[in-house]
Amino acid sequence: MSTSAPSPLNTSPDSDSATVGTVTDALVAANQRYAATFTDPGMDARPVRRVAVVACMDARIDLHAALGLELGDCHTIRNAGGVVTDDVIRSLTISQRALGTRSVVLIHHTDWGLLSLTEDFRHEEDFRHEIEEEVDQRPAWEVETFRDLDADVRQSMQRVRTSPFLPHTE
Repeated sequence: MSTSAPSPLNTSPDSDSATVGTVTDALVAANQRYAATFTDPGMDARPVRRVAVVACMDARIDLHAALGLELGDCHTIRNAGGVVTDDVIRSLTISQRALGTRSVVLIHHTDWGLLSLTEDFRHEEDFRHEIEEEVDQRPAWEVETFRDLDADVRQSMQRVRTSPFLPHTE
């Protein structure tokens, strides 16, 4: 299931005029155009550079451009803040054990989006309680907000280095 607010988008593969649709409609149409002309480049799912990059989901960051990477160079794992969570460890474990990566790069950045949100949001328990009140279920996950970028990078590094599931932690 996807939820997507209506917005004026060109969702017709053959039209240059704007039509009303959803973001999802536009993405599906773009994928259809891509698939119609796609030629398998013969790449393996194993990253050429044998690296996994964990980064913030911030839409302003073009990781490939920022790191000088090309398609097929790395696995990219993104979430809010680029923090190393249990799910990131799961993805890194699959990346290393099944797909051959040997390095992990953590990307945190200044001007992180959650830093600009209200003080109420930054209080994780209040935020999780608010969600629980709304949907009658408490999130099992942590928000993982932070104010000290350097401390959060060190915490994420420690989580990678101490994970028993990751054979390559440097």
